[in-house]
Amino acid sequence: MKKLMLTALLLAYGTSAWAEAGDFLVRVGASIVDPKSDNHPVVEVDSGTSLSFTGTYFMTDQWAVELLASLPFKHDIDAVGGGNIGETKHLPPTLSVQYHFMPDQPVRPYIGAGLNYTIFFEEDLDGADLSLDNSLGWAAQIGVDIDLTESMFLNADVRYIDIETDAKVNSTSIGTVEIDPWVYGIHLGFRF
Repeated sequence: MKKLMLTALLLAYGTSAWAEAGDFLVRVGASIVDPKSDNHPVVEVDSGTSLSFTGTYFMTDQWAVELLASLPFKHDIDAVGGGNIGETKHLPPTLSVQYHFMPDQPVRPYIGAGLNYTIFFEEDLDGADLSLDNSLGWAAQIGVDIDLTESMFLNADVRYIDIETDAKVNSTSIGTVEIDPWVYGIHLGFRF
């Protein structure tokens, strides 16, 4: 009887999910926001890197909600075919719903989709007044968590974020700047 109970406990432990309903994950690391190359006929927005963090709440062992936050990303603005003419900063908070494919494995891939709201500030353009509108768009991601210890893990993810902003120079519209970046992240994560 003791062997049967021990076997049942080992089987139950071996098949339990790494994260379960009510668990919370925190990831801290770096992300690169890499805009597409043909942003606008007149200007281009360069890549930016910053400290990023995510908080993930598991509703079940496979479904979770995640909020991406970061310190501000700084991007140089270049004239098409020319040099640097300005810069801007932005914050890209993104809320996603995730599906985790193998919650009971040491390597756990997942996908996610959600909404992004990008806030632009400190716009600066040489010799002119630049204004960039905030942007609301969709976001998609693919990622993987890899166990390091029982409660610590390594995370890597790739996101596509739909970011389009209406730009004005000296209060005159120059049209829409389609930033639409790929975002690459590497993080150290902790489970609570």
